[in-house]
Amino acid sequence: MNDVDLKILPELSEADLEKLGLSLGQRKKLLKAAACLPKPSASGDSSAAPAPSLSAVSSAERRQLTVMICDLVGSTALSAALDPEDLREVIGAYHRCVAETVSRFDGFVAKYMGDGALLYFGYPQAHEDDAERAVRAGLALIDAVDQLQTSERLRVRIGIGTGLVVVGDLIGSGEALERAVVGETPNLAARLQAVGEPNTIVVGPMTRHLLGDLFEYRDLGTVAMKGFPQPVQAYQVLRSSAVESRFEAFHSAGLTPLVGREEELELLLRRWQRVTSGEGQVVLLSAEPGVGKSRLVAALHEKLQAERYSRLRCFCSPHHQGSALYPVIRQLERAAGFTRDDPPAVRLDKIEALLTASATAAEYMPLLAELLSLPSDRYCPVSLSPPAKKERTLQALLRQVEDLSRRNPVLWVFEDVHWIDPTSLELLQVAVDRVQQLPVLLLLTFRPEFLPPWIGQPHVTMLALGRLNRRDTAALVQRVVGDKVLPGAVVHEIIDRTDGVPLFVEELTKAVLEAGAEGDAKAVLSRTSPGVLAVPATLHASLLARLDRLSPEAKEIAQTGAAIGREFSDDLIRAVSPVPDAPLQSALDQLAASQLIFRRGSSVYSFKHALVQDTAYGTLLRGKRQPLHARIARALEEKFPDIAATQPEVLAHHFTEADLTENAVAYWRKAGQRAAERSAHAEAIAHLRKGLMLVDRVAEPAERARRELDLQLVLAPVLISTKSWSAPEVEQAYLRARDLCRQAGDVAQLFAVSWGLWLVYQQRCEFKTARDLLDELFALARQSTDPALLLQAHHAAWTTLLNLPDLTACRAHLEAGLALYRPDAYRAHKFLYGSHDAAVCYRYTEAAALWPLGFPEQALAAAREAVSMARELSHPFSLVLALVFAAMIYQHRREAEPAREQAEAAIAVCAEHGIAPHLEAAGRILRGWAIAERGQAAEGISEVRDGLAAVQPTGVRIRRPFYLALLAEASAWAGEIEQGLTALAEAAAVVEETGERRWEAEIYRLMGELTVARRGGDGTEAEACFRRALDVARRQSAKSLELRATASLARLWRDQGKPQQSHDLLAPVYGWFTEGFDTADLREARALLDALR
Repeated sequence: MNDVDLKILPELSEADLEKLGLSLGQRKKLLKAAACLPKPSASGDSSAAPAPSLSAVSSAERRQLTVMICDLVGSTALSAALDPEDLREVIGAYHRCVAETVSRFDGFVAKYMGDGALLYFGYPQAHEDDAERAVRAGLALIDAVDQLQTSERLRVRIGIGTGLVVVGDLIGSGEALERAVVGETPNLAARLQAVGEPNTIVVGPMTRHLLGDLFEYRDLGTVAMKGFPQPVQAYQVLRSSAVESRFEAFHSAGLTPLVGREEELELLLRRWQRVTSGEGQVVLLSAEPGVGKSRLVAALHEKLQAERYSRLRCFCSPHHQGSALYPVIRQLERAAGFTRDDPPAVRLDKIEALLTASATAAEYMPLLAELLSLPSDRYCPVSLSPPAKKERTLQALLRQVEDLSRRNPVLWVFEDVHWIDPTSLELLQVAVDRVQQLPVLLLLTFRPEFLPPWIGQPHVTMLALGRLNRRDTAALVQRVVGDKVLPGAVVHEIIDRTDGVPLFVEELTKAVLEAGAEGDAKAVLSRTSPGVLAVPATLHASLLARLDRLSPEAKEIAQTGAAIGREFSDDLIRAVSPVPDAPLQSALDQLAASQLIFRRGSSVYSFKHALVQDTAYGTLLRGKRQPLHARIARALEEKFPDIAATQPEVLAHHFTEADLTENAVAYWRKAGQRAAERSAHAEAIAHLRKGLMLVDRVAEPAERARRELDLQLVLAPVLISTKSWSAPEVEQAYLRARDLCRQAGDVAQLFAVSWGLWLVYQQRCEFKTARDLLDELFALARQSTDPALLLQAHHAAWTTLLNLPDLTACRAHLEAGLALYRPDAYRAHKFLYGSHDAAVCYRYTEAAALWPLGFPEQALAAAREAVSMARELSHPFSLVLALVFAAMIYQHRREAEPAREQAEAAIAVCAEHGIAPHLEAAGRILRGWAIAERGQAAEGISEVRDGLAAVQPTGVRIRRPFYLALLAEASAWAGEIEQGLTALAEAAAVVEETGERRWEAEIYRLMGELTVARRGGDGTEAEACFRRALDVARRQSAKSLELRATASLARLWRDQGKPQQSHDLLAPVYGWFTEGFDTADLREARALLDALR
């Protein structure tokens, strides 16, 4: 084997041929033949059907393309066997055959390569069925080449591949001028061609996927191919399948359940009821592609399964719009049961058998036999003029429908009437009138571009299918997903991108599921870089076909608009596009007329579908995208300052796509900051992380460090809101920011970083590290002239001192901080320091300090004020904190119902905004305690345990002793004393481990109470617990906790027969209080004192 074919032959010298062992005569003969070969060209022989003009095609673009390689088998032997002139005639005939055949299917001859041809389907004009067109062209080409009248029998091998390419660059000159295609798809087609046997078609996996069950195939398995890292699945196309309709060809695996079409289906069923009463009906079902016409028809068939009726199904075809009565002929062939191998006589027998029940069968059989291209010599010849014959044939077809309707009601479906041939349309013109008197429902489906002439007749119903609403779209997504799970954000993205078109919904959802299995779902849903990856291959051709029908100017404006976004203003596109006003307006008018975009008012346009926008954008090459995005960004910045101020993420996107990194990073930070200020935390994180992904591309090191620091200082507080104070991501952000501060930070930035790290370690109860950072904060604050830093240092100090606790020092820092606070100047600090407002924190911390200090009424007033202030700020995270602390104050006061109300309000805010999982868990713990206190102990305990489990992964350890004490108390109410003591033992251990002693006194008091409650409880052990609680409370100046411990010990002494000692212990503590006498603790103390007198 020497692998020489007609592509190589013209390049061989006589020396090459001699090396191949050819004699002198053979060498001369071959060289002469090579000289006579037709020159490779893009257009083929001049007598062939012309290919689309190269000059009329726009410049290079990205698109999905189906590529066919057709290769002549045995060309080397042919060239050796034929005289050069004879070879020239053979090759010329072959080229003409290729051009003529392919042109019938709107294929494009890109290049002849001696004995081969490179063919495109989907360029320069895309069609929704380009893969199908390629295969049908291939089947026709095999037959056509086989029938060529040449001196030698010719055979071909065909390979077909589909994929993403760049196509359209003009290369070469003169006759060699061609439109180049770049990508792996042409190579795939060439390799697939080499796999096939003579006169066969081999397709790749994407082409096979796009073909559905339109054809029959032989699986060739995976084939190793040169240039491809993995073996490629290959399929041989055998023939067209017997599937009835295109809809069924693509739904052989089963139909997705019907969603959102209940009213339309009910209307069809009502019309069917009229038909069963003898009143014929016509329904005109109109909808854009993919909205569900065929699916609704299938649903009607499903509903009628239990009834006796006859069904006629006629399907119009885009490939047979010039074939008279094609949908009717195919319906008769299916109904008669024709098979591919039936001889004509058998087919005639079958059609006679089908029509024997008709009283007029004999009269019309000659006409129907002729219609079906069957021999009619067994019938009397029909001597009619062509018009009369056509009229009689139409009457024969309608008579068959009439005969059927005499036995059962008839459902006659004509699908895709927008592709109907003229003669079939004539048949429908008569049928619409005729069925009015028959028990027939004639159901016609079509796209909106078809204008039916029958509207307005009394028995005709027009039914226009609209898109699904968001709820039904979400339901359809779930039906497609089945038992798998898609994140809510992904479902919302699918809903937004598919605009309620069921086909789009199904295909995009399937694409996401398939990509998810491959770990690439984000690419499918990428909004940052819209394009062909965002459009499933099953939809790409049909969407691109709509764009290719536009003029070049309108397509360019569509691409510009797509780069701007789903919606664009007249002013902006004029500012961006170099096209003069008059042709630009004409292009916009064409886009609106084609319904690819909608015009709102006179100044705003929007794409009809997000996927149309993606497809238009996806055709742009990077070399055009970047300057286009740069023009958009500059126009927004210079001429639309309101957009730049209120939608910085829009400019960030365009600067990113323009590869203008520094501008992009700056706007991503602005976008993140603005989103954070609106509590749009997910968006803020997304914007900031996009900036961080770009920042490494900033060239100058100091500038790079400064910009990254800016991003990290905005990101960390947002992560606090969505994760927790102590989440690893928060710590990492602050640690990275601290490193950057050493390169580019100032005092204020270093202070913010140290404050963030203090918060991380404070909430983890790492108080030694937190105290060290507190000292650093005060040192930095003193270096600065900005009083805001000193305020935030006090803010940190009062928080730490509350938890140790040092209540007196805590209040001192509260007062010092309050003196510095200026609402107008410092309200924005909530976005920098701990994601909450310092004044709100002041109030709820004051409440948390006042209650143990013995001022329950003042504590409650402060807690309520904190909630009120947070509501006025409209800052969710500050509000959640205020609500949780208010719930704690009510819990301290042992007021279960208001504690539950505040806890549930906190939980609701967390759920609504997707923030603060650690605080949502705290709310659940407090709600559980309240539920248990109200007598539902088991339910309450379960809630508390769930809350404790939810806190743990957030990394927050603060207040765990308090939460465990609540669990112990709820356990005691349920009679689960040992479980309660276990919880208290853990709480005491956490206190010793961390040093968080704020609730230590109450832990030991509860230990004493549960020890007493335990059967056979040791009074000595309980008294030791009460005395320890009392000592801790006195040491902390915690009068409220001292009162509780004193009351518990007094009750124990009373029960031990020591009433006077009990009274003397409790009376002075009770007497100290000046407020809160209606609270449970003081009421019970008063009652105990009265009983001890």
